Amino acid sequence: MAQINVAILGAGRIAQSMAETLVKMAADDRYRDLVAPYAVAARDGERAAAFAAKYGFPVSYGSYEELVADPNVNLVYIATPHNFHAEQAILCMRAGKGVLVEKAFGANTQQAREILDVSDETGMLCTEAIWTRYMPSRGMIDDIIASGVIGEVQAIDANLCYPTTAKARITDPALAGGALLDVGVYPINFIDMIMHNAPIARVESSMQPYETGVDAHNSMTFYYQNGVMATAQSSILCHSDRMGAVWGTEGYLTCQNINNVEAIDMFDGSHAVTAHYDVPEQLTGYEYEVASTAQAMLDGRTECDEMPHSDTLRIMECMDSLRADWGLKYPFEA
Repeated sequence: MAQINVAILGAGRIAQSMAETLVKMAADDRYRDLVAPYAVAARDGERAAAFAAKYGFPVSYGSYEELVADPNVNLVYIATPHNFHAEQAILCMRAGKGVLVEKAFGANTQQAREILDVSDETGMLCTEAIWTRYMPSRGMIDDIIASGVIGEVQAIDANLCYPTTAKARITDPALAGGALLDVGVYPINFIDMIMHNAPIARVESSMQPYETGVDAHNSMTFYYQNGVMATAQSSILCHSDRMGAVWGTEGYLTCQNINNVEAIDMFDGSHAVTAHYDVPEQLTGYEYEVASTAQAMLDGRTECDEMPHSDTLRIMECMDSLRADWGLKYPFEA
């Protein structure tokens, strides 16, 4: 394969963002020889055809089975609700397709393990599409901390909240709804990327349930063995500032919008701004995960360095543990 033909499984809002990304990548000198927007599949053939026409995809299908039977499809981006990811990722990999699976990778650790077991069995590329893991801002934050300018890191704080209860899937337990898997996964990953898999001594958390039983607002505190304390919040009830902060003994840094970091500011101990960093201009922000996945496929790898399988499992296990503390089970887990 000299170029990766990308197909999108699902035709919802996030699928449209990926379609826009692929079209822009195909027109960009940095990516045009790497990926090509090729096909889309939905359970409704007319909807898939309209989607393909809108974005200029040459092929559309009215079933997922037709999509994976197409020998020209190399990589499938899975853009459906969390609880469908395992079934669909496995379908694709058994048909010889690599998969880029939208976060959350699955509804629980069991599903995640089933997906990754099939990746090992088939040798197909499989990675989680949590875009912040692939963005340049990740390395920028690491470099600032490593420079020692804010001193020794003592605490981290991150939040991500949007009022999204009007979306049926967000409040539906049968679709693994709630704040945790939809937005809570971002502050957890923000903290995890900074801590580089340091061992956690204990976790304390709480949540406010929505009327359907899913978590509407949650709060988490992670106590690391090295003394760092990290706090996170997520919600489907309200707006928040979406900020991320790393607090050190000599100063601190803040990140505007942990869901897609726009800028990083550094402060000294007197709260004076000592540096401001804008992130590189991007097409949509999704191009980084697509490029990494496509290159990994061309290299014959089964995972991406930015989000290896071990990291996906660790985050999934963390979210399972949080839900266990809250007594929150989805109907299909009973």
